Amino acid sequence: MDAAIGLRIGIAGISGRMGQMLVEEVAAAGATLVGGVCRSEDARGAKIFLDIGALADACDLVIDFTHASTVRGHAEALAAAGTAWVLGTTGLGPEEEAAIARAAAKIPVIAAPNFSPGVTLMFALAERLGAALPASSYDAEILEMHHRQKVDAPSGTALAIGRAVAAGRNVALEDVKVSGRDGQTGARRQGEIGFAALRGGQIVGSHTVLFTAADEQISLTHHAFDRRIFAAGAVRAALWLQGRPAGRYGMKDVLGV
Repeated sequence: MDAAIGLRIGIAGISGRMGQMLVEEVAAAGATLVGGVCRSEDARGAKIFLDIGALADACDLVIDFTHASTVRGHAEALAAAGTAWVLGTTGLGPEEEAAIARAAAKIPVIAAPNFSPGVTLMFALAERLGAALPASSYDAEILEMHHRQKVDAPSGTALAIGRAVAAGRNVALEDVKVSGRDGQTGARRQGEIGFAALRGGQIVGSHTVLFTAADEQISLTHHAFDRRIFAAGAVRAALWLQGRPAGRYGMKDVLGV
């Protein structure tokens, strides 16, 4: 609570489902909610700013769970204002990643595909398993399932798990990633990291990484039951980011793992 006193937070996408949870978590933390930007005028009493630049000028930090298409504009506006940024948007491409890197040269940024403490630990364990279980013997596969409205696949969290496994094996994920096998694919190549994405209903998020050898299989699974875990984690990250120097950070830094 003490860490939140005086911290002025804005929310990008404040009228959405995640935005409204963030409003509640900011209040619970004792920080000051300045307002937000959104497409809808219904922000349940919160102040609405005309654009991200105006919001950035009024805040110490912006929490952003919007859309990949907004990332470059938000990065420029927040960097220009000197406003810290907690970014939970997924489905990012090279241009968005480059924009985040440019912003992080000027402001403190936490950009994470998932703000759940459990998932953050899953990343760390996946990297350790990737290092300990050689690709010559253990095939790595990642399975994820989300609600029917999710627009990107594989999920940002699944890709982050894949990057963790690849890091443990000292390879680039782009060189070994296989997604959505279909048809006559041929035998599985050694060292591949496979992805399968399922969509249906209102599942918040389910991720499993499997390491399968000829004589054993190890699986690590995380199920999210409530989106609030992501909102609470993002506010926790915001409090941690307060006063940090410019740079890009992650939830592993927040948790100290």
